[in-house]
Amino acid sequence: MDLESVKRYLEGDGEEEKKTKVANLPHRFLERFVTNGLKVDLIEPGRLICSMKVPPHLLNAGSFLHGGATATLVDLIGSAVIYTAAGVTHSGVSVEINVSYLDAAFLHEEIEIESRALRVGKAVAVVSVELRKKKTGKTSWFPMRTMISYQMEPDLYPRPRWLS
Repeated sequence: MDLESVKRYLEGDGEEEKKTKVANLPHRFLERFVTNGLKVDLIEPGRLICSMKVPPHLLNAGSFLHGGATATLVDLIGSAVIYTAAGVTHSGVSVEINVSYLDAAFLHEEIEIESRALRVGKAVAVVSVELRKKKTGKTSWFPMRTMISYQMEPDLYPRPRWLS
């Protein structure tokens, strides 16, 4: 592929109408786009299990669940489990997400996403998120283990002077 083709792929074909449509998408569109069809199967303090069938709009060029969609699911469900801990009113921002992609989930295949709050403190929360194929339940077949650290209260960490 030549350099101009790569540039057009990343920037789009320059159609202003498409750019305007994207700019006018509703607030938090990405979250709703990725979680469309998600069901909460279990919710308890420190634990959340959700499931969904892989929809066509989340497929990559290889016709399986896109890695970016997977990372977004991990971030959203990892953040949500923090709210199940006693006394938590906000989750802050992700500071680290690590995902290991070991297998693929294909169109209409049902996946299960389990999130556990491993530690929820005043400043940092650590969660584990695992995706697996619901039919087999074998985490060794489709595990995506993720450790996410969340900065819980950004005001506790003053802005460094060199950033001012």
